[in-house]
Amino acid sequence: MVHTTQALRADLDRLCAIEPALGAAIERLGYPETRVRAPGYETLLRTIVGQQVSVAAAASVWNRLEALLDTGCPPDRLLDQSEEALRACGLSRQKQGYARSLAELVVSGAIDLHALPADDEEAIATLVRIKGIGRWSAEIYLLFAEGRPDIWPAGDLAVRIAIGELLGLPDRPDERQIREIAERWRPHRSAAALLAWHHYNGATL
Repeated sequence: MVHTTQALRADLDRLCAIEPALGAAIERLGYPETRVRAPGYETLLRTIVGQQVSVAAAASVWNRLEALLDTGCPPDRLLDQSEEALRACGLSRQKQGYARSLAELVVSGAIDLHALPADDEEAIATLVRIKGIGRWSAEIYLLFAEGRPDIWPAGDLAVRIAIGELLGLPDRPDERQIREIAERWRPHRSAAALLAWHHYNGATL
């Protein structure tokens, strides 16, 4: 798990023993912080609300939704709302479809977000059944909300840029290349992703 500082640092130390070049980011910036989100429906709904908008805009929409639906935007309450009511909160028709997909799967019991498959690929396959949740969003959820230790969001541009820089690659690796590179880092790839973001943010301050 990468939810605790101790566990994350232990995984990073193991990772740097496998790939010493990654230690440069820790030497320069120190260890990254853990990133923890609450597991469950609310975190995924927030993910949907926040897609392709600024943090401030997402917070504004969320606050209006909670004013309408109550704290946490319960899925049954969301399903009872009209398109007009949700649009007034700032949810586009597309995002309403995504939010309703999530709410319906949770209310029906078709997906139990607190009992996802232990196998990472099976868990990702379960999450992407939700409209609007692609592989990247599913991976981020498993990393931040469940603290799984070997999640590798290879589609993340910042991860690819950072790993390319840290390994001194002549060109930015594409998704296929970054997956191949990270195979030798199993089972510590979540720590590698957190380190990559730490380097990327530090390098662009």
